[in-house]
Amino acid sequence: MRFLHLKPGGFYIDGTLGDGGHARRMLESEGSVAVLGVDRDAVTLELTAQRLAGFGHRFRTFHGNFSELDQALAAASRSGADGILLDLGVSSRQLDDPVRGFGFRVSGPLDMRMQPCVGPSAADLVATLGERELADIFWRYGEEKASRRIARAIVRDRTEAPLTTTGALADLVARIVRRHGGAHPATRVFQALRIAVNRELEHLEMFLDRVLDWLLPAGRLVIIAYHSLEDRMVKQAMRSWLSHCTCPPALPRCACGARARVKVLTKKAVIPSPEEIAANRRARSARLRAVELMA
Repeated sequence: MRFLHLKPGGFYIDGTLGDGGHARRMLESEGSVAVLGVDRDAVTLELTAQRLAGFGHRFRTFHGNFSELDQALAAASRSGADGILLDLGVSSRQLDDPVRGFGFRVSGPLDMRMQPCVGPSAADLVATLGERELADIFWRYGEEKASRRIARAIVRDRTEAPLTTTGALADLVARIVRRHGGAHPATRVFQALRIAVNRELEHLEMFLDRVLDWLLPAGRLVIIAYHSLEDRMVKQAMRSWLSHCTCPPALPRCACGARARVKVLTKKAVIPSPEEIAANRRARSARLRAVELMA
């Protein structure tokens, strides 16, 4: 809330609405702001819309991806937003629902699609991709050191019985990777599959390419990332917005008159305190970065 710096009568977008915790906080913090909640998960969107219905016309929803904010703004008859928030990844509700297949605490279908029935599921990827392709996913999106051994075991085991449940995949990984610390051995594999299934990095890249056009002058952008690749993309994009110099590298100084498009509000990523991590372990990997569009 401090980085969004809500102003009376402002219009804000929660691009990853989820269960609406951030949107509710915005609406309660300033009684005259309007919030547009965007989410690609239609089930979650409907539940949250009902939960926040008491805020009346100040809260609206849009079913879509945060990379489609041009459509969301058009639907809301707005030219831009005073602030945009992204809280990347999966929500606690999705993670705890075994039917969605994001988690493995309780076994369920190996699905992981944010939009059910749209595109291949995690089970489809596990059943059809080759050993090298699976290993690349586990390494690139999950930074899993045992990616090759896990991929080899999946390809070997699926010839006898398909891996169709989260429990079966988690058990397979646990046979290969030893537990280190509090995280389950399958955590990185599940994260990697979820990112691949939902093309999360592609959508983030599209969002970062367009987001400054969706902000009003002095508008603020706040992004919370939980994965090193996502955080790196956000950091590099914010750094690129500080200068749009088009001069040849050989020139000793800028001659094109380029100027910064944003003011960086977080010199380093803001991380959760030990107290917050103790109260909510799912916050332990969070990294928050924020900028303000130059007026």
